[in-house]
Amino acid sequence: MRIAPSSEDFLSDFQTMSTFGATGNGGVDRQAASPADAEQRNWFRSLLESHGLKVKYDQIGNEWGLLESIPGAPFVVVGSHMDSQPTAGKYDGAFGVLAAAHAAFRLQTDWENDVRPTPKYNIAVVNWFNEEGSRFKPSMMGSSVYTAKLPLEDALDVTDSRGITVRAALDEHGFRSGWEGPKAASCAEIHVEQGRTMERDGVSIGLVHSNWAANKYEFVVHGEQAHAGSAIIQDRRDALLGASMLVVAAREIANAFPGVVHTSVGQLDVYPNSPVVVPSRVSLLLDLRSADESALRDADAMLHQRVADIEIEANIKVERRTSHAWPVTPYQPEGVELSAKIAADLGLSHQPVMTLAGHDSTNMKDLVKTVMLFVPSVEGVSHNEAEYTRDEDLVAGVDMLTEVVSRLANGELDD
Repeated sequence: MRIAPSSEDFLSDFQTMSTFGATGNGGVDRQAASPADAEQRNWFRSLLESHGLKVKYDQIGNEWGLLESIPGAPFVVVGSHMDSQPTAGKYDGAFGVLAAAHAAFRLQTDWENDVRPTPKYNIAVVNWFNEEGSRFKPSMMGSSVYTAKLPLEDALDVTDSRGITVRAALDEHGFRSGWEGPKAASCAEIHVEQGRTMERDGVSIGLVHSNWAANKYEFVVHGEQAHAGSAIIQDRRDALLGASMLVVAAREIANAFPGVVHTSVGQLDVYPNSPVVVPSRVSLLLDLRSADESALRDADAMLHQRVADIEIEANIKVERRTSHAWPVTPYQPEGVELSAKIAADLGLSHQPVMTLAGHDSTNMKDLVKTVMLFVPSVEGVSHNEAEYTRDEDLVAGVDMLTEVVSRLANGELDD
């Protein structure tokens, strides 16, 4: 008789997983298709295979662990991502992938031991490629290709800051094939909240019912290179000055919609980046997010008016090179209702929440019925080495996800 992994086994595996790309302050650095990411992917493959799952990589490098109990049937897709920001917390994404694996291991054991009825659907544990977008843009790349929102060749041709393409980075480690991935019947993802609402309210499980809308832009500010000492101030066309004014404008727009609109500039690339040269070009990524699409439209209009003003004030030109946006869209309410019943049955406190961040499930919910769950983040710290979620919350999340995946595998959200 097969014995299912225990909660202690999960925590032990999580501790091992956190050693890959570990940083000195308790976090991780394993950007997509980096050596550290490759190490943890290979470890995860071994873990999946040790429990009898078949591991395959698809055409954009998503890593799949297939538990095929019903030959030919579609799959409940369950997982998250293991790639990270350059200095990141060890819970973001990675918890959801390992929780998915352990949920599959538990259900596999129960099915083989006739503890649960034979399912209608199979299970596909997934480690999505390049969810974070820190090395390759855009974020959520793997799930965007899988859901046909991003053309495969466009994704494979993306380069990092050193000019390495996604295609080359994946092929270096053997993480790509011609396979399109399994056919999905439904989807589930669990993640740390990346906010403080649940901790504040003393809630164990967040039932995600919708996502915030977002508008993301890559702006390129064009100026003119000049000597930083001798060039007359009034004659300068300082691209960094223009970029700095955009950074300030983003914050001023957020202040105009307090608590309603979030804005940020997370990356600046300055050329030539010399201490004695007035910069001639700066690339920056700027985003606006809100749960109120009307407010987001107003904020976006303010941004573009401010861009026009800055071009005049700083004597520069601003090019909008790329943009990426998604609206406020709900998760299927029947999935939220099912999750609420499961949480109640397990005795877990729960409440509906929204996600301010993007997740791979936000792509999947447009393809199949999808359940998104949160566990609390201590003080809401995320994308930071100090990110922390208590062991008891992690374990409760695995218990919750296991029951959700079991119900999905039984077809309880079928029409």
